[in-house]
Amino acid sequence: MVQSKTVEAADNQTYTQQFQNTTTTLSGKSVVSNMYFTKVDYWNVKKVNFNFNYQISQLASRQSSDITVSINGVKFYSFRSKAETGFQTEKISIPLDLIQASNRLQINGQVLDQDNQNKNYQLSQTPANWLTIGNGSNVNFEYQVNEAANTVSSFYDHFSGKDTISFQQARIVTSNHPTSDELTASMIALSGESRTISTDSDQIPVVKMSQLQDKTGDYSIIMANYNKLPNKFKSQINAADVNGHAVIKTYYVDGKHYLLVTAKDGKLLEKAARFVANEELMRETTKSNKSISASTDTYTASQQDSGAHSLTKTPNRIDGAGHRETSYFIQIPNDKTNVDGSKINLHFKYSKNLDFSRSLVTLYVNNTVVGSKKLTSVRADGDDLTMAVPKGVALGSSFTVRVAFDLEMKNQSESDNSDTPWAEVEPQSKMVVKSGQSNDLLFTNYPTLFINNESYDHLVVITPKNLNDDDFKTLTNIFNLIGLYSKNNTGSIQFYNQIPSQSVLNNNNVIVVGTPQNNAMIKKLNSNLYFKYSSNFDRIVSNEKLSIEAGYGKNIGTAQLLRSPYNDKRGMLVVTGVTTKDTYLASTQIGFQKNIQGYTGDAIVTDLNNSHSGYRFKKDKAIDKSLAKKQTFTKNSQLILYLSLAIIVIIMIGIAVILTIRKQSRLNRGNKDGQK
Repeated sequence: MVQSKTVEAADNQTYTQQFQNTTTTLSGKSVVSNMYFTKVDYWNVKKVNFNFNYQISQLASRQSSDITVSINGVKFYSFRSKAETGFQTEKISIPLDLIQASNRLQINGQVLDQDNQNKNYQLSQTPANWLTIGNGSNVNFEYQVNEAANTVSSFYDHFSGKDTISFQQARIVTSNHPTSDELTASMIALSGESRTISTDSDQIPVVKMSQLQDKTGDYSIIMANYNKLPNKFKSQINAADVNGHAVIKTYYVDGKHYLLVTAKDGKLLEKAARFVANEELMRETTKSNKSISASTDTYTASQQDSGAHSLTKTPNRIDGAGHRETSYFIQIPNDKTNVDGSKINLHFKYSKNLDFSRSLVTLYVNNTVVGSKKLTSVRADGDDLTMAVPKGVALGSSFTVRVAFDLEMKNQSESDNSDTPWAEVEPQSKMVVKSGQSNDLLFTNYPTLFINNESYDHLVVITPKNLNDDDFKTLTNIFNLIGLYSKNNTGSIQFYNQIPSQSVLNNNNVIVVGTPQNNAMIKKLNSNLYFKYSSNFDRIVSNEKLSIEAGYGKNIGTAQLLRSPYNDKRGMLVVTGVTTKDTYLASTQIGFQKNIQGYTGDAIVTDLNNSHSGYRFKKDKAIDKSLAKKQTFTKNSQLILYLSLAIIVIIMIGIAVILTIRKQSRLNRGNKDGQK
């Protein structure tokens, strides 16, 4: 989460970047933690403070335990904890000459217990050696903004800046009564920007042209048909320039920064929006304007996921005795989910002055132990470890691989805060993630059910014909999250402000937004909804999951994931309420990852008191039932093989028993005949 405010003195601004949202405990007499933050390139930084919120073990010696802070590998500050037992905050000024665009802040702590009788170090590692980093730890920048240059790249840099978005100074503006093509273009542009937002609480709103007079919005993308542009914008673009082309052009006036994106043709406007949604192309455009034709290449490069993810590009050295950890962030395509069979292949080396009877390396995925291996003197110059991720461990689209070294020394009897011993993770180290397409028609798989290979998967959006402010906020919420997942600037998306043709409904995933009064599609779908409207469509009525009082049903909104009634292998999202305000409140639950993660079913209900609940209706959650059967067979193939072998063995044993009995029976008859 990012907190920010404007400072009155000397036109300076402050921006506070939080490191984490959860409290983390580090155990061991020597603890290390890495944190990462960035500096925006158009900032003229005046001061940077690291606010370290921490707690140290009550048993730790305040005279012998210490904490050292380094940035980008350079140590610059050491301190000892105060004689307090609760959380403390240490405010640390970071030298400006050490700040880079991307920064690694490392906390290196020596947590030592003290023997009350002898006042000596107790260097054995125990559960009482711990340092907890609180969720209030952050880096605070004080800076001035360097003015944007009159180029597309400079506008984009400022428009996409962390502070610009956090201060709510960035927005996408379209016509007061947008056409379907204008809405499509606006949401494509929003999707491209959503990929760059680094927090889970900020978004770029899409608003109507009438809101241009608001005081907020120093940076605006104007996305509209040329003939619907206000005169002050239309005068900046020659009419001849938009004959057969779309135009992207910067325009700065009265302290406001605009990027005009316009065309006379809806398809060309969409083409220009795909250019705007391409971060690489926008940053490479160093002129004040860009002409877009039907043949202009606007798609982002498609990143094929082979499953192999490198842990580090350069050797990663870990110094010091005791328990030492380093971590690596892994991300797989958002529309994929891991399946059993993933593994970690670690290549590493380490110093030879260890107590090899007690030294080892341990692998973790998030907080799950994958496996351990003892270090040996004969493999010190080049060791490796391959471990399979335990079956059933869900990784998600992003996760952390942790490598923990216990580098124990012989005859250690004093402080161990030194650069020896050491271990080094080699660039050949990688994690191979075995993944598959998720096939659940539940909010646990939203919005990836509308994504394929990180692109829109045949997506159609049906909206009211006349959009009010609540409708725009609803669409902003929906496409803020969908845009985060549609990382490739490809795929099919199209808006409609009326019920589309049967063929369109038959062949696409569908999102429907609105009320029964402003969107006829809602009335048409009422019999398919889990939370249905009354016969006169003035309230939502009770069902088997929720009793709804008549008055209460007039002020609730719902988000419902249905199997499309037009194609049983496609999904449908319906976001609706009796009023547009109710519809907007329902959309707030599907606008950010932190909200959607709380729902495991296929329906959400919200009310005016900010109460929200999730429900599940469908018994069969699979989108593609044939795919579900195939996945079930594949998942259980080994079990089926074992069962088949067991059955064959049982049959063979049975046959052998029968043959033995028959043979014994013949022998017995022969003996009786001989006796006679």
